[in-house]
Amino acid sequence: MASGLADAIKSLVQDKGISEELVKKTIEDFLFAAYKRKFGTSENAVVKFNDDDTDVSIYARKNIVEELEDPVFEILLEDALLENEESEIGDELLIYIDPSGFDRGAVQSAKQNAKQTLREINKDTLYSEFKEKEGEMIIGYHQRERNGNIFVDLGKIEGILPKRFQSPRETYRPNDRIKALIYEVNKTPSGLQVILSRTHTDFVRRIFELEVPEIYDNTVEIFKIVREPGYRTKISVYSNREDVDPVGACVGIKGVRIQSVVREMEGEKIDILKYVTDQKEFIKNALSPAEVENILILNEAKRQALAIVNDSQLSLAIGKRGLNVRLANRLVDWNIDVKNHEQFEEMDITLESKKELDALFNDNHEDIDEITSISELPGMPERLAGILSENGIDLIESLVSLNKENLSHLEGITVADIEKIQNIISDSIDIVEEESEELYEENYSEESDTDFIQEEYECPECSHPITTEMDVCPECGVGLSFEVEEEQEEQEEQEEE
Repeated sequence: MASGLADAIKSLVQDKGISEELVKKTIEDFLFAAYKRKFGTSENAVVKFNDDDTDVSIYARKNIVEELEDPVFEILLEDALLENEESEIGDELLIYIDPSGFDRGAVQSAKQNAKQTLREINKDTLYSEFKEKEGEMIIGYHQRERNGNIFVDLGKIEGILPKRFQSPRETYRPNDRIKALIYEVNKTPSGLQVILSRTHTDFVRRIFELEVPEIYDNTVEIFKIVREPGYRTKISVYSNREDVDPVGACVGIKGVRIQSVVREMEGEKIDILKYVTDQKEFIKNALSPAEVENILILNEAKRQALAIVNDSQLSLAIGKRGLNVRLANRLVDWNIDVKNHEQFEEMDITLESKKELDALFNDNHEDIDEITSISELPGMPERLAGILSENGIDLIESLVSLNKENLSHLEGITVADIEKIQNIISDSIDIVEEESEELYEENYSEESDTDFIQEEYECPECSHPITTEMDVCPECGVGLSFEVEEEQEEQEEQEEE
């Protein structure tokens, strides 16, 4: 039928990636369609390829009959004998059909259907091939650019590198070699769409897999990658073997491996740090290249931490426009605040107190010795502790027994100091609330200037012990008012009389 058929089939197989069986099936469908347009049916049509696929023929399967009723499915015996001398009535015979006798419109229609079928097969084949490669690296060449989007020649198909997936520090020219991640593969009415990316964190992961054999064979594993494309990347790694340093493996001898990665990423800064399960140590590592002196856990439930650094390391730890600490937050999934020593001291909380608060937030009360001295109270400024000591108040139990009015009579104590002291007592109630009822009875059972014994009551808001002398609850600060019921009853009886 066609002298160059074998070459055409090979071309489709090699260039389009279509299997040979699908190409032959499409040619068969093309001939069946043309046959049907001419004879009204293709039920008795038979298509055969020769052994080397250099030619293809179409035949009509017909029954040999003595009297002809349906020329499409039957053939007279005398005509059959001309085709095969051994023909007999009742036998089936394949009669060659010359395609040149097909209607021109039928042939044209069949060709269009065949082309459309081949396009769909090609699209499905390419979709299956590239869909399996999502998340993998691929190399192509800059072909053209439109509206900031770069079209990349991938060989069998054209990929798209959208502007939003391009690093801001990279520039491209026609025919430039581009290595990118296959981010997404979609079918569209216009064809197959292969979207590429150079900003995704998996792009960094694949580069490290190519450059670091230990990562490729899982001796060293990547815990997490965070990235601000074009500026800085942080990658945490750990080793599955004690004798392999994960950071050293990624850096390589004299930094040769990390230099290759940096070159591929056009000079983007990369911080490689070791992942550890100790959250404090991990946070400290995440703030590299800055050197961190100490990490305090402020609130484990809310994942808030404080990093303390020297003045020389403060700007490095925070980074330009807060980039370094922002990436560290994302890497460890904590909210990290960075302070130098001066800023930390302005927080009016000593380092030791912070450690105690840290233990409180972690419910490690059993690790803290029982606090009895006012100076040991978390958050108690040294100045206030000194003033209280000068007034003869050194123990927490003595301080708790004083109300707002009592405190106001102490020398050197201001209104702001009283509020500060009450807040500290309130925040540390878990430590001081074990004071016994005997203490309050001892402090509040003495006769006052009005020569009567004070009775002990409970605050209606917080149930803290209170007396009739108090006008404000020392625990919650609610205002207090006392009325003697017996006097009210006598007044009511006198009014009735």
